[in-house]
Amino acid sequence: MAKKKSKKTSTSANPVADALRQIVADTYALLGQTHLCHWNVEGPGFFALHTAFEEQYTELFTAVDEIAERIRALDAYAPGGLGNLAKMAGFKELKEDATDKEMVSHLASLHQATIKNLVSARDLAGDEGDDQTEDLMIARIQVHEKTVWMLQSYLK
Repeated sequence: MAKKKSKKTSTSANPVADALRQIVADTYALLGQTHLCHWNVEGPGFFALHTAFEEQYTELFTAVDEIAERIRALDAYAPGGLGNLAKMAGFKELKEDATDKEMVSHLASLHQATIKNLVSARDLAGDEGDDQTEDLMIARIQVHEKTVWMLQSYLK
């Protein structure tokens, strides 16, 4: 009799992969909120913010793919589905008619929340001896910290 192949569940036995699943959710939710801001920004800062938001969501789209592929390399499944990702991230959504300053402030706070989860994932990967994931998390932290600095600079 052939042995049945076990079906993987949405979470794995690997805590690093589980931490990365949260990063995928955070990143995808942040990407969606950044895209919303790109579409709906108005006012004197329109051109600068419209361009900046596009650069940010494009970078996030590339990053989320790399993180999801790292999850697969760890033999776990990456999360998906907009509703599932939004629920996992738990981020408050911005109103479509938010002002430019509300948009920038909102995105800065989402980046800061993402940094907290990135730091946790980095530390866990380090504890587990997963140098590749630790390096990936360090690189992501740097990108998000730079973005927070830029967004907060706009608000001054």
